[in-house]
Amino acid sequence: MRCPGRCLVPLVLLAAPAMAGDFDPGPLDLAALIECRVDVPSYNGFAVWLAGEPSVADTLGWKEVPSGNPFLRQYSLPAPVHVFGRETGAIVFTATGPMAVLDGIAAPDLARQLDVPATVSTPGKFLGEKVVAENTEQAGGVSLVTRVTLNVSTVESHPGKALAGCSYALDVK
Repeated sequence: MRCPGRCLVPLVLLAAPAMAGDFDPGPLDLAALIECRVDVPSYNGFAVWLAGEPSVADTLGWKEVPSGNPFLRQYSLPAPVHVFGRETGAIVFTATGPMAVLDGIAAPDLARQLDVPATVSTPGKFLGEKVVAENTEQAGGVSLVTRVTLNVSTVESHPGKALAGCSYALDVK
């Protein structure tokens, strides 16, 4: 069977219960996850743990709150996290990583400060991405491509706010 795109995802989901039990949230550095200062396997271990059971976020003191967006899972933090020279008490998770929800700065201005080039910049939408790390490894006749990008964006569900964070992707080709 030929496996286009993200074939590893089903394998990761099958392994989720076992991997979730192995993750230790004690040394978790949320700012490092958001600012792209960890590698893909480290993020994936955390993400599998977080998705493993509905109550695991409670162990961190996080409270899930409605995001108003079906593609974002939002949490209120017990204490602000300091990222990109700012602080926030709210984070969201996309399908590929965590983002800080930031007040007081427009997304284009934050992107300029972080040297993140715009891919979409209109009055109603901003999206910027900068590749932080990219690696391809050959294993068993397939290519494993890891890609870490720093992203800055706006979304309709969070008017007046800038979202900034990291995307951790693993593709099997």
